[in-house]
Amino acid sequence: MLQVLNPATEEVVATVPAATPADVDAAVTRATAAQRSWAAAAPAERARILRRFAAAVDAHVEELALLEVREAGHTLGNARWEAGNVRDLLDYAAGGVERLNGRQIPVPGGLDVTILEPLGVVGVIAPWNFPMPIAAWATAPALAAGNAVILKPAETTPLTALRLAELALEAGVPEGLFQVLPGEGPVAGNALVEHPGIAKIVFTGSTRTGKSIMAKCADRVKRLTLELGGKSPNIVFADADLEAAAAATPMSFLDNSGQDCCARTRVLVQRSVYDRFLELLTPAIEEIVVGDPLDERTQMGPLISRAQLDRVRGYVEGATGATGSAGPAEAIRGKAPEGPGFWFPPTVLTGLPEDAPCAVEEVFGPVAVVLPFEDEADAIRLANATEYGLSGSIWTRDVGRALRASRAVRAGNLSVNSHSSVRYWTPFGGFRQSGLGRELGPDALTAFTETKNVFISTEGPAL
Repeated sequence: MLQVLNPATEEVVATVPAATPADVDAAVTRATAAQRSWAAAAPAERARILRRFAAAVDAHVEELALLEVREAGHTLGNARWEAGNVRDLLDYAAGGVERLNGRQIPVPGGLDVTILEPLGVVGVIAPWNFPMPIAAWATAPALAAGNAVILKPAETTPLTALRLAELALEAGVPEGLFQVLPGEGPVAGNALVEHPGIAKIVFTGSTRTGKSIMAKCADRVKRLTLELGGKSPNIVFADADLEAAAAATPMSFLDNSGQDCCARTRVLVQRSVYDRFLELLTPAIEEIVVGDPLDERTQMGPLISRAQLDRVRGYVEGATGATGSAGPAEAIRGKAPEGPGFWFPPTVLTGLPEDAPCAVEEVFGPVAVVLPFEDEADAIRLANATEYGLSGSIWTRDVGRALRASRAVRAGNLSVNSHSSVRYWTPFGGFRQSGLGRELGPDALTAFTETKNVFISTEGPAL
């Protein structure tokens, strides 16, 4: 059994059976049978069912949000957005079903066409930091393209996924087509990755685990999409609107308690405005409201688990010299509740060397590092000085500089004078060790298809 804890209280809110390899095998058998009928259904029928699924989610947004608060500690506002995002992804994917077109290619001697066919059964391994939307990023387009989906949610956050599966059945999604199997990564997740009946794996999580999954998929040449770690830069040039940049910085790394691969945890500020930027940033950090996720005023909730709390605390103590290690950094700290719950205050570290662990490794908590840079070239060097390349922000009034920096920063998703990384209408994915493949956007459905080429000869018999 898996115990689900409320991160804000440490109370057990549910126990859920953990799937075994035998459960995975049985699920693949059911999914394979269901997928054949689903792929043969008229595109309009698949689209109608997905829209009904979206409507069912919409009718239960508040219920799903409250489940997310209980199992993940997300603020209620964030959780409502996440449930709404699932609805929007299903609607968007449904709109693509009837536009999943092949091509006609001019060739001599006949007609050549391409056909996009579903892969079969897709395995989705979702993370605990955004359990609902990230699961839907893969599930919605995979179903729309004619596939079956087996979703393994994270051990700590299975409740919303299980409820979504119930809503899918109520909406008319065929039985066996969308299944949820809670379980441990090394058991259920591994069985999903290694199963010969799974055509593709979509994984969101750590770079280390992603590499392991990639190696196992290689043995069967299994298709794979990976969204992995990040250490995203927030570049503030001297000509930027400093007040706006400083005001936007806190939630660029504190949203979801910093448990976000896109979090802008490396704040790079041009040296000539460095001191002024910190003057503006300090009160903004100190005023962040950390507390009860159900309180509408709360801006940041707890971390997901005791293990994650210990990890984040270890990074900060190492940077500030609290453990006797090299340092010391100076810290700007906000406030956090005491007592039960996995609480850690908003924290900004300054005075660290640019290669310090907190400056280059993914902490995955409410911690950012501020580093000075000299000029545009130095900013780009620092922005690219990690193994990751998922996201980032550029703050400047100079359009030319914004374009140059956007081309030079090695990351898949960049924002200018903004921290917005994810929209379901646009592609999302990383460079380097932040992953491979793209999710979301107008091409999402094609990532779950095979391209078949058919040539039809038009040449008659010789006379």
